Amino acid sequence: MKISNKYLVEAIVFISYVLFAMAWVGGTASMGQIMSAMHIDSLASASFISGAVTLAKIVGTFAAAWVALKFGLKYAFFIASLFIAIGLLTPFAPNYELLLLSRFLMGLGGAFMIVYFNPIVMQWFPVNERPVINGLNAVAFNIGTGVVLWKMTAINQFTGDWKISLISFSIASLLLSFVWLLVNFEPETQGHDQESQTVENYSYIDGLKDKFIWAYGLTYSGLLAFYICLFTFYPKAGISQSKWVIGFGIVGTLAGIIYSKKMPLRLPVIRWSGAMMVLTIIGVSFSSSVWLQTLSAIVLGFFIFFPITALVSIPHELPKMTGQRITVVFSFFYSISYLLSTVILWLFGKLVDMNQGDYTASFILISLISSTFFIGSFFLPETGKVKESTIKDKLCAE
Repeated sequence: MKISNKYLVEAIVFISYVLFAMAWVGGTASMGQIMSAMHIDSLASASFISGAVTLAKIVGTFAAAWVALKFGLKYAFFIASLFIAIGLLTPFAPNYELLLLSRFLMGLGGAFMIVYFNPIVMQWFPVNERPVINGLNAVAFNIGTGVVLWKMTAINQFTGDWKISLISFSIASLLLSFVWLLVNFEPETQGHDQESQTVENYSYIDGLKDKFIWAYGLTYSGLLAFYICLFTFYPKAGISQSKWVIGFGIVGTLAGIIYSKKMPLRLPVIRWSGAMMVLTIIGVSFSSSVWLQTLSAIVLGFFIFFPITALVSIPHELPKMTGQRITVVFSFFYSISYLLSTVILWLFGKLVDMNQGDYTASFILISLISSTFFIGSFFLPETGKVKESTIKDKLCAE
C-alpha cells in the first residue's frame, strides 16, 4: 500500500513533530529524575546536556539540506524520524555519556525535521494551500509542549511510570517513521504553480551569497533568542509566566493561519507583531506587577506566533522557488537563527554574572535584540499579492 493523499502525508508530518516535542520536553521535564537515577548532581553536567542540544540544533539545521540532497527528501525525513526515536534510550541510559548521545541525536533529528517541513509542503500542496499547512506545522511543537506541560502528571499516572511515558512517545515516533516509508513520493503536478516545478541547482555556496537568506535568518534570530531565554533564564529570575506564552501561542498561530488566508500581504503583520513583541517583552521583563506580567505574557504569546504563518510563507512565494532551493533556504534560516541565539544566550548569562545576579542589564539586552523581528520586516521582500478582484471591488466602491 502506498500513501498518496496529501492530507494524510501532512498528518504524518504534523504528528511526527508533535511526538518529537512530547518526547523532547518530557525528557527535559524528567531530567531531574534521570540524573538522580544516575547519581549525578553536577550543574555543569546538566548544562553540558543543554549545550549539546544547542549544538545539535545548529549542526542539524545546517546539515539538513546536505542530507536531503544526498538521500532524497523522503529518506531524509525518515532518517530524521529515526534520530528522534533514539530518544528511546534516554530513560534506559546506563551512564551520562549515553544519555548525552541520545539527547544529541534526538535534537539532531528534530533539527532535520523542521527544515524538511517546507520542501514537503512545497511538493505536496499548491501555493494557495501552503499558508494553512505551514501554520499547522508551526504550531506542532507548541501542541506537543503544551500536552507535556499540562498533562505529563496525568500521562505518568496512566502509564504508571515516567519511564514508560517516555518510552511510549519514542515507540510511537518509531512506528510513525515506518508508516512514512509508505508515502508515495513521486513528484506531483496537479494544482501546483509552474515556477515551483523548475529544476535548478541551488547549493550551500548559493545560499551564502543570497542576501534574502541573511535578512530572513537575522529577522527571526532575536525572537528565537528571547523565546529560549524565556524558558531558560526567566524562571531563575522569578518570572514564571512562560506557560501563558505557550498557551496563547497556539491561539496566535491559529489566528495567524486564518489571517494569512484572508490577507495576502506578509510584511504588515510581521512588522506590527514585531512592535507588539518588544512592548510586551518589556512588560514581562520589567513590570513589578504579577497581573501586568501575566497580561503581557498572554499578549506576547499571541503576537510571537500570530505572524509565523506569514513569515514562513515568504520563501514559498518567491519567484522561481524550487524544492532544492527552499531546503537550503530553511537550512540556513534555522542555523543562522540558532547560532546567533546561542551567542545572545551566552551574553545574557554573562551579564547576569557580571552584575552579581542582577538581571536588569540582561533584560535590556534581550528587549533590544528582540526588535530584529520588527527591523527585519523592512529588509524582507513583500511576496503577498492582493487579488485583482479585491482591487476592483475597492475601485468600484470609490
